Amino acid sequence: MTSLRPHSELRAVLGPTNTGKTHLAIERMCGHSSGAIGFPLRLLAREVYDRVVAIKGEKQVALITGEERIEPAQARYFLCTAEAMPRDGGGHAFVALDEAQLAANRERGHIFTDRLLHARGREETMLLGAATLEPMVRALEPKAEIIGRPRFSTLRHIGPRKLSRLPPRSAIVAFSTEQVYAVAEMLRRFRGGSAVVMGALSPETRNKQVAMFQAGEVDYIVATDAIGMGLNLDVNHVAFASLAKFDGVRQRRLTPAEMAQIAGRAGRHQRDGTFGTLSGAGQHDAEPAEFTEEEIYAIEEHRFQPITRLFWREAEPRFDTIATLIGDLERAPDLPQLMLAPEAIDLSVLKKLADQPLATAVKRPGAVRRFWEACSLPDFRQVGADQHARFVTRLWQDLQTGYIGADYAAARIAELDNMQGDIHTLQARIAAIRSWAYICQRPDWVLARDEMAARARGVEAKLSDALHARLTERFVNRRTAILMKSLGQDASMLPVTMADDGTLSVEDEPIGRVDGFRFTVDHMANHADRKMLLAAGEKALPRILSERADTLVAGGLEGVELAKGAIRWNRQTLARLELGNSPTSPRIVPERELALLPEPAREKLLAALGEWLAKQLAPLEALARMEAATNDPDAGSQARALLMNLIAGHGYVSREKAGIEHLPKEMRPFLRRLGVTFGALDIFAPALLKPGARQLLHALGVDRRALDPAMIPVIEGDKKLPSGYRPAGKQAVRIDIAEKIFRAAHEARAKTRERRFVVDPALAISTGLTPDSFQRLLGAAGFRYLPAKRLREGAFGPAEPDRFEWRPSRRKAERQQPARPREGSAFAGLADLMR
Repeated sequence: MTSLRPHSELRAVLGPTNTGKTHLAIERMCGHSSGAIGFPLRLLAREVYDRVVAIKGEKQVALITGEERIEPAQARYFLCTAEAMPRDGGGHAFVALDEAQLAANRERGHIFTDRLLHARGREETMLLGAATLEPMVRALEPKAEIIGRPRFSTLRHIGPRKLSRLPPRSAIVAFSTEQVYAVAEMLRRFRGGSAVVMGALSPETRNKQVAMFQAGEVDYIVATDAIGMGLNLDVNHVAFASLAKFDGVRQRRLTPAEMAQIAGRAGRHQRDGTFGTLSGAGQHDAEPAEFTEEEIYAIEEHRFQPITRLFWREAEPRFDTIATLIGDLERAPDLPQLMLAPEAIDLSVLKKLADQPLATAVKRPGAVRRFWEACSLPDFRQVGADQHARFVTRLWQDLQTGYIGADYAAARIAELDNMQGDIHTLQARIAAIRSWAYICQRPDWVLARDEMAARARGVEAKLSDALHARLTERFVNRRTAILMKSLGQDASMLPVTMADDGTLSVEDEPIGRVDGFRFTVDHMANHADRKMLLAAGEKALPRILSERADTLVAGGLEGVELAKGAIRWNRQTLARLELGNSPTSPRIVPERELALLPEPAREKLLAALGEWLAKQLAPLEALARMEAATNDPDAGSQARALLMNLIAGHGYVSREKAGIEHLPKEMRPFLRRLGVTFGALDIFAPALLKPGARQLLHALGVDRRALDPAMIPVIEGDKKLPSGYRPAGKQAVRIDIAEKIFRAAHEARAKTRERRFVVDPALAISTGLTPDSFQRLLGAAGFRYLPAKRLREGAFGPAEPDRFEWRPSRRKAERQQPARPREGSAFAGLADLMR
């Protein structure tokens, strides 16, 4: 082991989390002509790289990790992982090691110990770490200046909290993949979801998950203890799902210092933080996840048992033979402050391969060094020494003879270029591609190194995007997350918008739709979310519906229609019509959905609907005049009674039901001025037999009989007889058209003194009546059809015309009545018709 080399100013900046140690190191490095900082995580190195690039520019800053190398030719500032940083400092003016207390870590401690002992800057060296490292620094480097840094904010214990009671901006820490996923799933159900951060994720995926939390898309993050490694998160509270973890040897309780390293993520800068446990998250047979009084005191006051020994392994072993190499790596340190590191996976792989036949060919020091470098390939896949050794064996088959072929490397990378699969499948592919990214970064392992490294990074980036999407899809209900944050806001501030198709969204997440003025919750929402979505929608509806009402009124109520006794818009009912005793002056009764409108907007909309309805009722002007006349005392009781029958018949009534026999003759001109026609079989108002009037009566729900919307003169009679028509054989004829045909027949009868006479069928045929229907129609009015005799065989000349005979039949008239609200019919004297 080489001795310490304090040939520059050495400072140890020690203190708890949130003391600004890393920020200080960045400032100091940027004040020198060159520098390098070693970090425990590639993710943290990348974060600081971006910060330094913003200060110094891309051309002067490099990022060096096992799997990624961004090294411009003019780079002067290097951000590295501890393993990738130069072990002697690389001759830079400034050198710093972050999280130096990891020298006491079983797995990676020997790397940090070596950098702590040997990495020095020409002008300044800085060790950053926890205060527990101070005894080791004093023992190993007595002349080092030790600077204590107090925490910017306080850390306070608030006890256990249920998942439903966790404050926003909380981090939940678990120590197994299963527990991380279980907690994340519960948060998705009840709090809208969470970000997920684990050591098994690729740095890119972790970056995206952290960015999602930092951007406020979710209020919770579930993580393993990797969260304690310097990740800068906007966390107010840290909740421990467990206080025990497996350290590679056994399941044990966290030390107070480890607890504090994680809990210290809560509170940033001057904002205080809290910590506690997650109640109900542990197993029934597990140790209760609760802090002791001593642990709480230690964490809040930052008082921990100091580190007494650091792990060490020979960093410059001899490569004479494989046996010599193994002996040096297993040699105990000379200093009492250091202890031999547990056998790491690289040494385990080396010892396994040393016993295989392939090791017999590894004799020269150069080959031994290369063999050791192959065995040092990190186990990104976390498959253990045996399986990892098989992978290294295949790798060595190419490396011992030169290089890994570009075709072979490209084929292996292409096999992993597959974005399909679930979370576990994508994690496995990312671990595998990280191995190939590491291999392709080595300077003398792969032909076409730069191209293969770029391919590996590209595949890793795509896989990381896919994994981030899967994690977000599984563990984030973005709609619920947004609503959980928004429901406490002022309704006017709620970010609810409505699309042209009526879809209601909160920050582009659909919560339901508005049809007309009715809000319905998204049908895809589960039962637990429906109440919350309804509450969110109703908070914003007054504003949204007010805007919709204003737009509707400004557009002249376009699209509004009458149907089934209601005013409808976009197939939704706005208001119902109460007809009372008068269909021409219905009362508008708004639907309850309009009650959500602010009062001014509601009154404005109802006033506009009233004006619109008045215009729509114009075709019923004749009916309105009749209603007014029923209240005229000068009309006489008999005329008012007939008018009431007409009104009840919605514009027409049979003569028998009209009560015409009681009507004084002098009142008929009065009724004709109101638009009443006295027909042969019916008394009717022609204006109310027009299409607009019949359609309106049907839409108002006044006349519920069948309707022919066009009210054409003649229709086929195979369907239910529509309102306003009289049957005529297999056809039906509109009542006013039938009356014209009857008049023509009576006029033909009046022109001759004969009992039998000819009726010209031209008018009937022009309306579309067939000869048979024409004959049957006249038969209903009392005209008996008399067919002409055929010409004798061999006779020439025009055929004799068919004739009719006036022989009214009351029973036949009763059988063929027009459609009416109430059953019944009558035949009236033709003398009345001619008056």
